[in-house]
Amino acid sequence: MFLETWLILEILGLAILAVAGLYIYYKYYVFEFWNKKGVFTVEPTFLVGNMMPILSGKTSHGDFFRDMYEQNKKHSLLGVYMLHKPHLMVNDLNLVKELLTKNFSSFHDRGVFFNEKTDPLSGNLFQMPGKKWRNLRVKLTPTFTSGKIKQMFPTLQELSDRLCKYLDEKAELKESIDVKDVFERYTVDIIISVAFGISCDSFENPNNEFRSWGKKIFEPRIVWNTLIFWAPQVLDFFSLPYTDRGVTKFFTTMFRDTVEYREANNIVRKDFLNLLMQLMRNGYLDPDEDAKTETEAKMDNNKLELLQAAAQAYVFYIGGFETSSTTITYCMYELAKHQNIQDKLRNEIQTVIKQHGGFTYNAVNDMPYLHKVVSETLRKYPPIGTLNRVCTKEQWIDEEGVTVPLGVPVIIPVFGIHRDPDIYPEPEKFDPERFSEENIKARHSYAYLPFGEGPRICIGLRFGLLQVKIAVINTLLKHRVKPTPNTPDTLEYETGSIVLLPKGGVHLNIERCVS
Repeated sequence: MFLETWLILEILGLAILAVAGLYIYYKYYVFEFWNKKGVFTVEPTFLVGNMMPILSGKTSHGDFFRDMYEQNKKHSLLGVYMLHKPHLMVNDLNLVKELLTKNFSSFHDRGVFFNEKTDPLSGNLFQMPGKKWRNLRVKLTPTFTSGKIKQMFPTLQELSDRLCKYLDEKAELKESIDVKDVFERYTVDIIISVAFGISCDSFENPNNEFRSWGKKIFEPRIVWNTLIFWAPQVLDFFSLPYTDRGVTKFFTTMFRDTVEYREANNIVRKDFLNLLMQLMRNGYLDPDEDAKTETEAKMDNNKLELLQAAAQAYVFYIGGFETSSTTITYCMYELAKHQNIQDKLRNEIQTVIKQHGGFTYNAVNDMPYLHKVVSETLRKYPPIGTLNRVCTKEQWIDEEGVTVPLGVPVIIPVFGIHRDPDIYPEPEKFDPERFSEENIKARHSYAYLPFGEGPRICIGLRFGLLQVKIAVINTLLKHRVKPTPNTPDTLEYETGSIVLLPKGGVHLNIERCVS
């Protein structure tokens, strides 16, 4: 009995010493990193750094960095600690521009989780670092030219007809609908068709496997979503994949089977999958009207392997599914609240389509007010609240007299910048005229960052904007959206999610219009 008591006391004593030693290590070494460099920092908490609000589920990622920015924006640079790791938050727009463009060679990687061996689908353009990213970017850039996207327009137009039909049915019932659910169906149908050449018709079959797996990918996972962005080394250390193994198996199998079926039956469609198959077969794209932009890609004729191509289709899927449906949802929410803006937009849609003799690709691109409305939606609700980079080469910031060491992650608080009243007066107000030519010229060129900027700007932004605009046009051409008695004045966001998702969906009324 005495021996057992002695052992317990010994273990307890060692544990106390270990915790005390760890506390001292954090307080006087880890959490002194930015103080030693003369960078202002927010007081961190033992073990978790500044991340307690995120880890506890108290706030969303976007709100966390927005609050951090609002409270500390007078400091051009802000030192924060994500768990044990020091991160540098850049609040000054001139420094943001330098980091994303001028000094891109020192900040070309995102610093998020990437491990092709343990997680094959992480080998995509968004997560890739260094030369691998550069080589793949050159290959994939021609797939998103205006000419290639224009070829995909008939597919998008055909699928948008399903949206119109579904909205007609719901308008007849005169019941409120969750527009987030509706536009998830729309975007998953488009992405699965364009990326994989498969029809899943989520309006007829809302619980199809493509949508189910999509929801699996984006389900709020506080710990895992924290690790992929803020501590990817933990996943590497334990050889853990970020992507759910079931997701990986499903998407790689589907991609392989679809490619093999097309090759066996000599099927050619003007979609993203066809372009990936060209890169697998030749290492470059077949020339067309965009041939001048494809020269550099054709010089590098290294072929994509099947898993590499599958990873690109996968990131195209996750990039076009949740972020686009969320953007359309927020747009409809604001239009429902602002009927005058909705009237002006509906008038433009109807006028331009009549002028073009129908709903065409050129008609979509000839709607300046629609572009303003979508831009203001992305300003107020950027899908991803931060831009992430990591220092790949030690960089001296002359304006601040600070050296950013190799390996230090950098955060650009997009959500905070977009809601800054000094940049956008009355930032909570939805005002599409913020994006008039005059107002755009009056602002800093890096004050609007929903797609990022510089060489790592989102490669699929043209497609994403087109997908969103087509949904808005098809919704408002024959319908009107209105708030329900329970529609909130302000929205809350899901915690544990990387994407800025509305909590509990967004319920609106939809009415059929005569004109």
